Amino acid sequence: MSATLAPRVVVVSRRSELDELLSRHGTRAAAAYYLRQRGRTLDEVVDRHDALLAALTSVSAAIPIDWRRGQVDRADLPRFLFSPEDIVVAVGQDGLVANVAKYLDRQPVIGVDPEPGRNAGVLVRFAADRLARLLPTVAAGRSQVQERTMVRATLDDGQVLVGLNEVYVGHPSHQSARYLLSAVDGGAARRERHSSSGVVIGTGTGATGWCASIARDRPGTPALPTPEEEALCWFVREAWPSPATGVSLTAGRLGAGDELEITAEGDGLVVFADGLETDHLAMSWGQRVTVTVAPRTLSVVMS
Repeated sequence: MSATLAPRVVVVSRRSELDELLSRHGTRAAAAYYLRQRGRTLDEVVDRHDALLAALTSVSAAIPIDWRRGQVDRADLPRFLFSPEDIVVAVGQDGLVANVAKYLDRQPVIGVDPEPGRNAGVLVRFAADRLARLLPTVAAGRSQVQERTMVRATLDDGQVLVGLNEVYVGHPSHQSARYLLSAVDGGAARRERHSSSGVVIGTGTGATGWCASIARDRPGTPALPTPEEEALCWFVREAWPSPATGVSLTAGRLGAGDELEITAEGDGLVVFADGLETDHLAMSWGQRVTVTVAPRTLSVVMS
């Protein structure tokens, strides 16, 4: 941290389900009616909303008065400018940490769980009342930090997208996409033309999510990497066999220096990371995207 500039704590959160319902239906009465029609009650939604507000209030109170502070909603992350000296506090579910990861460059991230016991707590490891004791340690560089591997996708026009969990390449509606896949791993190059519902390339963090669900149904899949391992796993979804397209090159691992190249053979393909479909790269016919281990990692505070 700079000796002359106080740390800035940036609190990242997303709108609660109650906020979303009120935005859509206007009033609590209308939202309650909508939920009753689906066998749910407004009380559970309000309880979760209140838990989030309580956590955000506690987090705000934990920030030293002489430190700088910022706040950003998940929807505004693509337009928010993080600074090198920032400490990022993500208040929400594990997925929120993945959402913010692509916009960071080694700033420490503290995950705060507003509902301990309800979320998995893999990336949001702390209750809000731990933050006051944790922040000075993080600012001094004395906290235990886990460096989690990330995945990078680079278009042939220079555009870059980075993700913590995975990168998806395919049609935005997940319908059939046509492309040429080239895998270079361990110095060997393999190529196959595909028609499929897209390709998922995941990290060790993402190996517990989307990639795990794909691997579960596939015999002989490659070993999934660990979060800190400098490796990726990749899977082709629902490859279609035809005279022009194959199904033999549909899974693998990428280590440091390996790459997966996908050349679009149709218009309208997209590349997005960690489920943020609105923040994507567009691919037209003949464009290539190269997917590799990212050169930077995500610094997750562990203690």
